[in-house]
Amino acid sequence: MPKIKLTKNELKQQKDALKMYERYLPTLQLKKLQLQTEIRSIETRLHERADLRDALLKETRAWMAVFGEEDQIRRNDGSWILSVARIRTGVGNVAGVEIPVFEDAEFAQDDYDLFVKPLWVDRALARLKEELRIDLELLILREQIARLAQELRVTAQRVNLFEKVKIPETEENIRKIRISLGDQQTAQVVRGKIAKRKVVERSAA
Repeated sequence: MPKIKLTKNELKQQKDALKMYERYLPTLQLKKLQLQTEIRSIETRLHERADLRDALLKETRAWMAVFGEEDQIRRNDGSWILSVARIRTGVGNVAGVEIPVFEDAEFAQDDYDLFVKPLWVDRALARLKEELRIDLELLILREQIARLAQELRVTAQRVNLFEKVKIPETEENIRKIRISLGDQQTAQVVRGKIAKRKVVERSAA
């Protein structure tokens, strides 16, 4: 704890600092709560979308196995004949933190001979787009959580600093200064009485 001056000016500064800490602390506590609530909400959304993605994937693999080989929608090098061309995102704001928001995705698709490929390929590609959209949304949701979690760590540190360090430290400083000023005032009164008594004694002599 840094050394403080035991003066009236220092007392005023410490009181002002305490008012500032007590004014900002509720705002920080509210921000912390907002961040925690939003992170839980996003995590719930993420788990729901991940479960849907897994269910779609399982279903797709099942009927693709019935209708034909998966290589019907792959290139010779094994990659999909469908790829993500562009991801569209917006910007959201949670407790002053900017986060990316998934809007949609655009896809590039290889041309293929409709007379050669089986009919189920169209359905498979439509399903693949749906799965890829969810994958991209999951990436954005994880980025949202990462950004909010970082801000939550900083905010929680500030809340702890104010609650456990700054406010108790400032209150203790104020207590010490008041005791010191009280002692100084008492000493002045005592010195004044002694001086007055000496004056009276001299006058009597």
